[in-house]
Amino acid sequence: MKNVIERNNGKLLTSIVVSTLAAFVGNADASMISVATGHSTAGVQASAEAYKNVVEAAVAGATAGYGTASPAVFNDISNHGLFGANSIYDIAFDFTIRFGVTPAQAGAWEFRAGTDFGLGGAVFIDGVALGFKTNDMWWAGSYGNPSQYFDYSSLLAAGNHVLQIYGLEHCCDGGQQAQFRAPGATFFTTFSSTDGLAAIPEPATFRTFGSRDGLAAIPEPATFALFGIGLLGLGAARRRKQ
Repeated sequence: MKNVIERNNGKLLTSIVVSTLAAFVGNADASMISVATGHSTAGVQASAEAYKNVVEAAVAGATAGYGTASPAVFNDISNHGLFGANSIYDIAFDFTIRFGVTPAQAGAWEFRAGTDFGLGGAVFIDGVALGFKTNDMWWAGSYGNPSQYFDYSSLLAAGNHVLQIYGLEHCCDGGQQAQFRAPGATFFTTFSSTDGLAAIPEPATFRTFGSRDGLAAIPEPATFALFGIGLLGLGAARRRKQ
């Protein structure tokens, strides 16, 4: 990467030449987990999209006892565990997991999530609904009862992917977990900062430098010289008056 000085409409502009096709920041061999919660008294919803909309509206507002966090491990996650012992009622959950799939890992992936969604919830992969449930879901630390947890499969190509889990809970905010099973794997793995998945953030956004880019222009060298001569003249005039 190098800096280049350009002249455009009488201004000197500094631009950046990138030596690679895309620039990425924060690469890591692990999924990226984020949790957002908010206060909600909404009831059971009629579709996956409805759960998504209700939850996203709830977490957009700042309320004491709710918030956002990035836990290292998606295990035993609860609102009160993250944001306060008394915040166990009327919770909207928005779980987001970003991860990368290598060409060797492309294929059928399985995801499961043990939740405490008393009013149901929904699961999305890359913005597409995998399904939703409207029953009182409490997995109680066991994947023995399919009605009490989410379990979906999806064909994933190599690249970046986003798994989102939305849910509503009236009471009483039990610990939750999310896991994956990659193609060819025998066992499920809990999403974590050591799960080995390649989480690759989206490329940085670049803007083209130009005469209308809104950036302050750097004065040309001649301008600095004239400014310096003016200061010298002002100093000389003051000395003559003295």
